[in-house]
Formats: sequence, structure tokens, C-alpha cells
Amino acid sequence: MNIKENIPIAIYDDRCYLCTKFANLVNFIARGNITIIGHYSNEGEEIRGEILDDSALEMFWLIDEKMAYGGRAALIPLFWSIIKSKKKKYNNMKSDITCKQECKTVKSVFIRSASLLSNSKKIALK
Repeated sequence: MNIKENIPIAIYDDRCYLCTKFANLVNFIARGNITIIGHYSNEGEEIRGEILDDSALEMFWLIDEKMAYGGRAALIPLFWSIIKSKKKKYNNMKSDITCKQECKTVKSVFIRSASLLSNSKKIALK
């Protein structure tokens, strides 16, 4: 998969029920104009190896032309990508929801939300 052709790319935890719901919501709001890829898919593993670092699985990511934004740092760029993107993108929304945690509980929603707001990272692209 050519990363440059599919920018912006949102990468999410495709083994988590809540994260998959979040990715589906982003895909719906963006009308399919953002490439959405799961962390554990072949494409996600390829991107993690090429661009992201060891903390990649701790948060969702948004990759644009210049930066890879993780967690809290990705929220505003994601918002702008939804508004600006006009071209249909590659979509890999096949999810293997084999979550080891109780992802459907209220407590899990708060834990995941707190994790989203507490984790933040930016990686400059070469």
C-alpha cells in the first residue's frame, strides 16, 4: 500500500470494540474520505514498522503529509481532515473484535476516553 497516495490515514485498534465504534463513526462523518486502517491488519503493521514507534498500539493515529499524530494530538488534525478531504479513500474496516477486556462497559468507556486524552505524541515524517 502506498502511504502517500492514501493520506490522510486514521489508524485504530481493530481488536477493541470501542475503538472500532470510534473508527466507524469517523468513517461515517468523513463520508469515507479518510483512509481507515486497523493496527493489527497487514497495512497497519506495515505502517507501524515504517512510520510509528513502540507506543503506536497505545492510541489511535492520524497521518497526514507532514506528521503522524497520536492520541490527543490527533483530534484537531482529524477534525480538519474530515472537513478538507474530498476524495474517496482506501478503507480497511474489517475488524477482528477479540477484545480481552470488557470493552462494552461504562467503566471501559471512561478508561478509553481518559487514555485518549492522556496519551499524545507527534512524529515528523521524512
